[in-house]
Amino acid sequence: MPESKKRFSLTREVFSERRLIWSLAKNDFKTKYAGSYFGVIWAFIQPIVTVLVYWFVFQKGLKSPDINMGAGVEIPFVLWLIAGIVPWFFFSDAWGAGTNTLNEYAYLVKKVVFNIGILPVIKIISALFVHVAFVVLVVIIYCFYGKFPDLYYLQLIYYSFCVFMLVLGLSYATSAVVVFFKDLTQIINIILQVGIWMTPIMWNLDTMEIPSIIKNIFKLNPMYYITSGYRDVFVYKVNFWEHPKLTIYFWVFTLVMFGIGTMVFKRLKVHFADVL
Repeated sequence: MPESKKRFSLTREVFSERRLIWSLAKNDFKTKYAGSYFGVIWAFIQPIVTVLVYWFVFQKGLKSPDINMGAGVEIPFVLWLIAGIVPWFFFSDAWGAGTNTLNEYAYLVKKVVFNIGILPVIKIISALFVHVAFVVLVVIIYCFYGKFPDLYYLQLIYYSFCVFMLVLGLSYATSAVVVFFKDLTQIINIILQVGIWMTPIMWNLDTMEIPSIIKNIFKLNPMYYITSGYRDVFVYKVNFWEHPKLTIYFWVFTLVMFGIGTMVFKRLKVHFADVL
């Protein structure tokens, strides 16, 4: 079968198993907190505590200056910060979980009748549940500051889908490779630790006095498009089609990564059961 048909076949497999994926994703989400007294409540406590820590550190502790939006309008730094960090948490959690999904579900990989192509999708949807909790919390915080939802908030669906597709392509590749090269997990952890600082999340790329070529290099990071997009929704009130070049670049990059990821997964798939 040609490589292009193999990649499309994987996409069709995922779509055909959508009900099973949804069921297993909910079960995976619940299993994370199985045995704990509060159960899945911990999934919602985590974003609350995380956001409160950032609020206290940056707003009260470091007294971070407000972000100047132009025309004499300013926004508290903590609002600007959490709008950008929420999608990063989703990306980080989903990629980490997606990478290790075959090792975690080794007992399913060894079953001939089970479609293992859906496993990375299950992990990402499971991470999506926590992401939704984060987003709801951010919306509540913005309302507390007098900034209420509007039509721009509909773009949260689009940008969440962007993260989903990006991390799915990456996870197909890394979940397949990590079966044979265990050290990849540690490498990805390092990439994520460095990535949160290399992505303009805790600092404002637009106000930095650096050459334009350096700024453009930072913008090559696909997570720049997404974190900026979330800020466009919550802070700047800009539609995604108003950044046509970044939008086209992001989707070209994401689709290429998805193609590479599914190709790697398909090629290595036949060896998973033997190694695991």
